[in-house]
Amino acid sequence: MSGERVMAPRRWRFSRLVLIALVLFLVFIGAQVAWERVTHPLRYRDTIAEASVRFDVDPYLVVALINAESGFDAEEVSSAGAVGLMQLLPSTAAELAMEISVEGEVDEQRLKEPELNIELGTRHLADLLARYGHTRTALAAYNAGGGNVDGWLEESGETSVGVSLPFPETEAYVQRVLSEVERYRELYPTAFEGR
Repeated sequence: MSGERVMAPRRWRFSRLVLIALVLFLVFIGAQVAWERVTHPLRYRDTIAEASVRFDVDPYLVVALINAESGFDAEEVSSAGAVGLMQLLPSTAAELAMEISVEGEVDEQRLKEPELNIELGTRHLADLLARYGHTRTALAAYNAGGGNVDGWLEESGETSVGVSLPFPETEAYVQRVLSEVERYRELYPTAFEGR
């Protein structure tokens, strides 16, 4: 032991602790973004982009609406009979298909085809945006139907729906879609660049 030097244990330096904390924070943030991309998927990007350009609708609005309507499940059929990604009623889809010259019968099975459903749903949304001139009102009509929204507007004497809608379900739907538009922009900022 004489002449041998006893080494004291190395102490963690502050800079190392900061570095470790930073790495853990970045891992946490990365995991959080990854999880949000699971709950906010972006499928059918090219189809959505094409339909959005064709009908002059914000593609992020279409994506948020699809996520709210079906969670990107092309096979979804609601208890009311709405079908596919954008949850279109077959009667509405048939009218839209005639307007844009879709060949063949548009039945429940065809409405489960993502390309057709997105094209018709985006056209429907574009029609509602043009009719009401206000995104919030168009979304309320998409959810509750144009007849209900027309009645609300007539009753209130307004040209667009206010901050609170008569149906809590429709109010929650509109708020969800609008907030999801912003979340999708944050999660996929370059998804529709150049389109």
